[in-house]
Amino acid sequence: MTRRVRDIPPSGIRAFFERSGENPDTISLGIGEPDFVTPEHVRAACIRALHEGKTKYTPNAGLYELREEIASYLHDGFGLHYEPANEMLVTVGTSEAVDLALRVLVEPGDEVLIHTPCYIAYSPLAHLHGARVVEVQTTAEERFKLTARALAESLTPRSKVLVVNFPNNPTGAVMTEDDWRPVAELAVRNDLIVISDEVYAELAYGTRHVSIASLPGMKERTIVINGFSKAFAMTGWRIGYACGGRELIGGMLKIHQYTAMCAPVLGQIAAMESLRNGQAAKEAMKAAFDERRRTFVGGLRAIGLPCHEPQGAFYAFPSIAHTGLTSERFARLLLEEAGVAVVPGHVFGTGGEGHIRCSYAVSAPQLAEALARMERFVSVPEQASSR
Repeated sequence: MTRRVRDIPPSGIRAFFERSGENPDTISLGIGEPDFVTPEHVRAACIRALHEGKTKYTPNAGLYELREEIASYLHDGFGLHYEPANEMLVTVGTSEAVDLALRVLVEPGDEVLIHTPCYIAYSPLAHLHGARVVEVQTTAEERFKLTARALAESLTPRSKVLVVNFPNNPTGAVMTEDDWRPVAELAVRNDLIVISDEVYAELAYGTRHVSIASLPGMKERTIVINGFSKAFAMTGWRIGYACGGRELIGGMLKIHQYTAMCAPVLGQIAAMESLRNGQAAKEAMKAAFDERRRTFVGGLRAIGLPCHEPQGAFYAFPSIAHTGLTSERFARLLLEEAGVAVVPGHVFGTGGEGHIRCSYAVSAPQLAEALARMERFVSVPEQASSR
């Protein structure tokens, strides 16, 4: 086994997910998966496709019809313009797209800038491809937004790639056009290539998602990554996509055709049906998440866990620093003593220590019970340091 593989830590999210399954009474707020099933009309479209024998390989880049639908969706929803023929690749979930983008861009020794806290996969994947990861700090005081000041402080002559994820997992932070503008200007001046994971784009509450690729000078230096898992309740279908300049997408396609061949055909058919006829179901799920967001964040604050207002995704990221416990110990004790599974903030980078991630993509009754258990757990703060 190579040293790079040995050095990659196991997923901190999965570790708590597996432990939570040991007790059937545990309430899991640990996994970022909607509690909704894929809408019936999407499943029905795939059943029809099976009866029609649509079980073959697709083109390596994905069904052209799907790429056309994605191009229209990005144009109408976010003002992004991509050619289906050569600026788009359908992947096996967004995770494959991130991996392919890093493979195409990173040489050993290049620096990859990743804002923290952020989704756990970026750093291990960059490490796997020989990059040096540089964390760019974000803070609750600045609503976990990426600032040009923090980015500038992290730049070196070896900086090559900036990975961004907004709306953000785990914090729920979003970036407005005004937030993005100085970051984009810095990326252009320093010739950075941006990998923008926008899988939560549809789950921005009270505001319209803005992609950094829509800003002047950024389309040609950005790979936009998105997918159907979160907003369309299609986690198990494994359909993502990447959009960008034809040279970069062509490089990603070259690797994809050897490693994955193509994304699952039924998943692609499901994705087409979701884009064509799934907007009402998507909006209904988003409204439910929004209601849970307001209730759950208010509940966290009421029981004494300070929490900034998440504006996107379906996560709350409360501070537990005042308890005197590390995020790892707090999460472990909360699971053992209260039967609530959360993710310790440190697994999302150094900026996550002192916080825990709670997914509110579970039913309202489960959230209410989780809050009641958490309140009992934190109700004796003087015992925290002795636990």
